Amino acid sequence: MAARPALRVLCLAGFRQSERGFREKTGALRKALRGRAELVCLSGPHPVLDAAGPDAVPCPPEEQPRGWWFSEEKDVFSALEEPTVCRGLEEALETVAHALSKLGPFDGLLGFSQGAALAALVCSLGQAGDPRFPLPRFIILVSGFCPRGLDLKESILQSPLALPSLHVFGDTDRVIPSQESKKLVGQFPGAITITHPGGHFIPAAAAQRQAYLKFLDQFAE
Repeated sequence: MAARPALRVLCLAGFRQSERGFREKTGALRKALRGRAELVCLSGPHPVLDAAGPDAVPCPPEEQPRGWWFSEEKDVFSALEEPTVCRGLEEALETVAHALSKLGPFDGLLGFSQGAALAALVCSLGQAGDPRFPLPRFIILVSGFCPRGLDLKESILQSPLALPSLHVFGDTDRVIPSQESKKLVGQFPGAITITHPGGHFIPAAAAQRQAYLKFLDQFAE
């Protein structure tokens, strides 16, 4: 019997994560999903210049901490406060659109933290008819939250997002408290949730591994 093709998933990093660092952070998950899903990692387009401090040694581009957008004029992002701006968001959307076009096709999206909020926004725009963002077959959101900002209110979370979703969050996450993730869960009818006792990371222990595989198996060809 021929091996079934692996699902392809575009994975959006969190704020202040480098491309290399995000690949390393998803290493356990990639190992757990080997043969079932290929994870293609993507970091934000904007270097976070204040992330390493004034005395930091310059690092290669793939190790530069990056973000998708900022909630102040400085290189700062807060998920829990109403932002004064959403600086750089359009560049973030174009980065994802380019990856979908040039690196795709993809079966699903996975987002972590700020990347999860962006993945939800991308799907909302796609559902509203934005041709840059064809709806994926599924979405996985880890430590996700509903993005805040006046210029987002007309484009996201105005109607339920009609695609299968898996939501993963930690009971002791102090960066994105679980209640924030639960608000995002509420935007997806029929959402499946996985909770874990840890904090702000992508879990891949045995219990979560089985839940990921069960969710992904319904999309296997």
